[in-house]
Amino acid sequence: MVAIILVIAAIAIPNMMRAKISANEASAVASIRTISTAETTYASTYPTVGYTCSLLELGPPASGQPMSPTGAGILDDVLSRGQKAGYNFDLQNCSGTPKANYTSTAAPITIGATGGRAFCSATPGVINYAGDGLVATCLASGQVIQ
Repeated sequence: MVAIILVIAAIAIPNMMRAKISANEASAVASIRTISTAETTYASTYPTVGYTCSLLELGPPASGQPMSPTGAGILDDVLSRGQKAGYNFDLQNCSGTPKANYTSTAAPITIGATGGRAFCSATPGVINYAGDGLVATCLASGQVIQ
């Protein structure tokens, strides 16, 4: 009886891990899309600033404060803190005055456990991925998600 339970567990646990990784990756792609939309909204709302290079600036303003370039209220509190569903999110490669470029990135917190692929998106909103889970690979030679 114990052997049967161990066999079932040996089959079920890896399948559950793969399902969790797949769900986290789908959430990361959706979050990168959300960040891209938030950046476009931010740049339209604050044209003298352009894009931002801070997820916190896309998030809610400090308690009791009005919306502003330092707290635009476009992203939810969770994503604006840079970590969601097994992934770390970041903005980088911002340039210009006003900022005309940015790159959003998503890296698994633990490659192989919380996610298998890294994701990145430059200003136009095309999302790329790297199968090795590294943002550097995604930025250098990522493949477009179809």
